[in-house]
Amino acid sequence: MKNYMGLTNEEVEKSRIKYGNNSLSKIKRSSFFKKFIDSLGDPIIKILLIALAIKTLFLFKNFNWYETLGIVIAILFASLISTISEYGSEKAFIKIEEEASKIKCHVKRNSKLEDINIDDVVIGDIVLLELGDKIPADGIIIDGSIDVDESSLNGETKEVHKTTSNIDDKNKVYRGSVVYSGTALMLVNKIGNDTIYGKIAEELREKSPISPLKLRLTNLAKIISRIGYIMAFLISISYLFSVIVMKNNFNFNLIIETITNYPYMFGQILYALTLVVTVIIVAVPEGLPVMLTLVLSSNMKRMVKNNVLVRKLTGIETAGNINILFTDKTGTLTKGKLEMIGFVSGSYKEYENIYSLEKYQKLKELLELSIYFNNASSISGGKIIGGNITDRALLKFVNYCNYNVDIINKIPFNSKDKYSLTTVNYHGKKHLIKGAPELIIKNCKYYYDEQGNKQILNNEIYIKKIEKYTKVGIRVIALAINDNYNLNEPFKNLTLVGIALIKDEVREEAIKGIKLVNKAHIQIVMITGDNINTAMGIAKELNLVNSKNDIVLTSNELNSKSDEEIKKILPNLRVIARALPQDKSRLVKISRELGLVVGMTGDGVNDAPALKHADVGFAMGSGTEVAKEASDIIILDDNFSSISKAILFGRTIFKSIRKFIILQLTINLCAMSLSFIGPFIGINTPITVIQMLWINMVMDTLAGLAFAFEPPLLEYMYEYPKKKNESIINGYMINEILFTGLYSSILCILFLKLPFIQSIYNTNSNLMTAFFGLFIFIDIFNSFNARTHRINILANITKNKVFIIIISFITIVQIFMIYFGDNIFRTTDLNLIELEIMLLLAFTVIPIDWLRKYILKKNNKLTGV
Repeated sequence: MKNYMGLTNEEVEKSRIKYGNNSLSKIKRSSFFKKFIDSLGDPIIKILLIALAIKTLFLFKNFNWYETLGIVIAILFASLISTISEYGSEKAFIKIEEEASKIKCHVKRNSKLEDINIDDVVIGDIVLLELGDKIPADGIIIDGSIDVDESSLNGETKEVHKTTSNIDDKNKVYRGSVVYSGTALMLVNKIGNDTIYGKIAEELREKSPISPLKLRLTNLAKIISRIGYIMAFLISISYLFSVIVMKNNFNFNLIIETITNYPYMFGQILYALTLVVTVIIVAVPEGLPVMLTLVLSSNMKRMVKNNVLVRKLTGIETAGNINILFTDKTGTLTKGKLEMIGFVSGSYKEYENIYSLEKYQKLKELLELSIYFNNASSISGGKIIGGNITDRALLKFVNYCNYNVDIINKIPFNSKDKYSLTTVNYHGKKHLIKGAPELIIKNCKYYYDEQGNKQILNNEIYIKKIEKYTKVGIRVIALAINDNYNLNEPFKNLTLVGIALIKDEVREEAIKGIKLVNKAHIQIVMITGDNINTAMGIAKELNLVNSKNDIVLTSNELNSKSDEEIKKILPNLRVIARALPQDKSRLVKISRELGLVVGMTGDGVNDAPALKHADVGFAMGSGTEVAKEASDIIILDDNFSSISKAILFGRTIFKSIRKFIILQLTINLCAMSLSFIGPFIGINTPITVIQMLWINMVMDTLAGLAFAFEPPLLEYMYEYPKKKNESIINGYMINEILFTGLYSSILCILFLKLPFIQSIYNTNSNLMTAFFGLFIFIDIFNSFNARTHRINILANITKNKVFIIIISFITIVQIFMIYFGDNIFRTTDLNLIELEIMLLLAFTVIPIDWLRKYILKKNNKLTGV
C-alpha cells in the first residue's frame, strides 16, 4: 500500500472552515417546556382549558374553587406525565446518538496514522479502511481493495467489491457501509449532510402523520363538547323554568312579576350560567387524558420487558390498529446470519454436518480442502474473522483443518465472475474452485464419489436435482477441483466435490408470530432483496404464501404498475423481491391513501423515510441510528414475535381506554340527568363541593389508574383491527352507557324522593349521607361491569392486581368518610341497616347489567369494546 502523507493540521483546519465537519445535523428537539405546552393541545385538555377559563374569568355566585382546582390538577397531571415520559425516552435516545458519534476511525494525518471521532473527519482526509470498520464519510478508493456491505443504504445483502478502478463507480464508497474484507485507503470527498446517509437523514425532518388515536380523541372531544353544550343549555332552561314558572304554579301574572323583578332575575340568570359551566365540566371526562397517559406510560414500561422500546407514546395504541404490515426479512423473519446447513455430494447424497462424513474420509478431506483453503475468512483464537458472510458460514461448517498445504495463488470472489479460486500444492498442484452452480457445474466432467473416486457426471440431471433447494429458499454454492494445473484453463474438465447448502434460517418464533398476526386480520407483506425463488421459498416456509391468489412481485414488476393498479392488487400482495428502498415509501403512501393504518419495519438508513411516513414505524435494535430516529417503536431483539406483542399491547390499551370511557360517561350521564331533572322535583344540590371533588378523584385519577393495568389477553388478537376513521365510542359502549347511566339516574332520583326510602333514613342528614355513598358505590360496582363484556364480571380480574387494590382502597376510604367525614364531607353515622340498604341498592347495577349483557348475548350482539 502506498505511503500517503495525509493532511497536515493546518490543512485540516482550512478544510473544516471551508466545508465544515462530518457531524450530521441533529433534528431540533423540543425543550421540556415546549413539549409540555404541546401536550396542552390534546383535544380533551383543550375543552378543560376552555371550561377553566370560563370559571376563572366569571366569578359566578357560589364559585366552586374545589372543582376549579380539580380541573387544574387534572390538566397538569395528564400533561406532565405525558411530557416526562416522552422527554425521558428522547433523552435516552440522545445518549444512543452521542455514543454513535464517538465511533473512531483511522486517518492519515501529518504522515502518521491517527484515531479520531468520525465527526472530526474533513474533506481531503485519507481514511484507512479495514475489516469491520464502518465507513465514516463518502469518498473514493485510492489504494487497495475491499468488500463492503451497503445493505443499510440500498437494502442489498450482497457484499460489493470496491477497488481503485473508476469503472461503474467501483471506487466509490459511502458513509454507513461496513467493511467485510480487505484493506484500502479512501479519499474523503463528501461529509456530513452532503453524504447519501446524511441526505436520507434530512428527510426525517418532515412531520409524522397524525396518529389514529389523536384523530379519534379529537372526534370524541367534539361529540362530548356538543352533548355538554346541549345539556348545559337544557339544564339552565329547566332551572329557570322551575324558578319562574313552576314556583309560581303556572300563574301568568306571577310569572310576569317575577320576570320584571330584574335584581332577582339577574341572580337567577347568573346561577343558571353557573349551572352551564358546571354541566360542561361534568360532561367532559377530565380523567381521560390522565388515564390515557397513565395507560400508555405504564404499558411502555411493561413492553420494555418484552423487548419493545416505545419512543412515542401514541405509537403503542396505533400498533394495535395496524391493517397492513410491511416487514423486512433478514434479521426480523430470519436469524439474520447465514449458516451452512448441509452438503450434497456428486452422487446426490445429503449430509447434515461434517461429522456425518466420517466414514467417507477421502470425500471429507476433499470437502475440507475446498472450503478451508479457498476461503477469504480465517480462524484466529477460536473465532472466525474476515471474509464475507458466505465464507464465514462455509468455514464454520468444517471449523478445523490441519492438512500440510502450500498455497500458491488466490483469486478472490467477485460478483462479476461469480467464483473464487485458490491454487494449492497438495499431492500435486491443483485448483480449488467454488462459486455459482450455473457457472461451475456445467464445466464439471466428473464428480468424486463417497470413496473419492472420479465418476462421470450428468450435468443436466444434477442441476435439475439441486433446483429443489433453491425453490425452498436455500442458497447453493458449488465446490470443484481441477487436478490439471493450468492457470490459463482453470475450468477445463473440473471434478465436482459437491454443493454447499446455505440458508439464513427462519426464526421459529417468527412463524408463530406471523400466525398470530394473521389471526389478528393484519395483512403481512415481506420485503426482501432476495431473488424471487428464494423469497418465494422463505415466504412459503413462513406460511405467508399459501394460496393461488397470493401475489409475489419483483421490484421491477411493482414499478411497472401504476398506483391505481397496485391499489387493486394490494389486498393479495404478500412478497416484494429484489426490493429497492423507494419501494417501501411508495407502498406506505398507497396504503395510507386507501385509509389503511400502516406498519413498517426497517433497520437501514434507506428504510428511514418509509418508517417516518408509516402510521407506526418499527426499527430494529441492531439497526442504524437514523432508522431508530425515524421510528415510533424499537424492537430490541430484532424479532417479529416482539412486533406481535406490540400489536397485542396496542389492542389492550385501546380496550382499556374504551372501558374507562364507559365508566366515566355512565356516571357523567347520571350526574347530568340529576342536574336536568333535579330542579323539577326540588333537588338542586344533592352533592356538596367537597363530595364532588372526591367523586371526581374516584372517577378520574383512581379509575384511570385501575384500568391502566388491564392484562393483554390473547383473544384480542383474533379481532379485526379498528378502522382509522372508526369512532372511539362504538355501539356496545353506547348501549352500556345509556342503559346503566339511565338506570343509575332513576335509582338516584327514587332514592331521594321515595317515601319508603325516606322512612328508612330517619333524618335528612342520614339520607344525604347515604346518597353520597350510593353515588360512589354505583361507580365502584359499575367499574366491574365496565372492565369486561363477559357475564362473569370477575373474568381475568386476578391479572389486574392494581384494579383490586384501587377498588379496595376507594371502598375503605368511602366507608371511613361516611363515619368520620362529619362537617367536611356533610356525613353522619349510618346504622347497619341504613348502610346495607344503600350498598344493596348500589349493587343492583351489577344484576341489571347482567340482564343487558344476557339480552345482547342471546341476540349475538355481545361484541364488547
